Amino acid sequence: MNTQPPPPDPLLPPVRDPRARDLVLDYADMHALVADLVLPGGASMYVMSAMETSRELIRHSYYRYEFATVAVTHSLFALEHVLAERLAMNEPLHDLIGRATDAGLITAGLAAELDRSRLLRDRLAQGAESSAALRPIRAVAMVRAVFDAVSLLLRPPFAAEATAADVGGTQPEGGLARLWEDHLRSPFPDGFRGVDFGGVDLVLLDADVAGLVQRELKGGLDDSGIAYLWGCIVDLDEIVPLINEEYCASYFTKLRTMAQVAAVRYIPSAT
Repeated sequence: MNTQPPPPDPLLPPVRDPRARDLVLDYADMHALVADLVLPGGASMYVMSAMETSRELIRHSYYRYEFATVAVTHSLFALEHVLAERLAMNEPLHDLIGRATDAGLITAGLAAELDRSRLLRDRLAQGAESSAALRPIRAVAMVRAVFDAVSLLLRPPFAAEATAADVGGTQPEGGLARLWEDHLRSPFPDGFRGVDFGGVDLVLLDADVAGLVQRELKGGLDDSGIAYLWGCIVDLDEIVPLINEEYCASYFTKLRTMAQVAAVRYIPSAT
């Protein structure tokens, strides 16, 4: 008599969450979506683990849409830990963000984005939001803000304050840092999430330009980043004239200006 248990059913490979069908073509494209979420040097293993997990949750939201929202809330573990260490105090996250802003360690615009993540976490805890609250594109922007804040906070005091001041707009009028600070204060146009013009998704384009500008401010773009930036400018040139809502048109006109300023030093020489 055969007493061996029956063989287990073969594991089925994961399939794309149908809610992610308009996000990317396939899972491989999720890598590009999180490519600029670079782990900062000098972080503890706890912080590195929390940040890396957040990044991978976004990547795997291709298979489970709710992972994008979870990624944002999980990234706050790293933020709160670094803030408490840098400020040498144990207070609620909202107060820590405020104290870091007052001390010039992070900009007001960055603080506002961090506080949006904190409010989302609180609403989830209260049952006022579900784990499907965020699209992955929006989650990328919110997690990126945490990565930027942690990078600033882990730098030596003088370097962190100098970087925060640069992003805060000490450059001349029209400088890239000033345009970036203005962009951080500008909410994405209501009613235009999930909207595309000529096949260009507005939220994705916004996130792409933001990521490229941040990389330019932090030290410059490599060849692939430069090519990607010029591609974004082409898309912006095409879609801005098609937008017939005043605020949205203004938002993307300013985004195009910021992208063009970032690209100035990469204009090819005449031959």
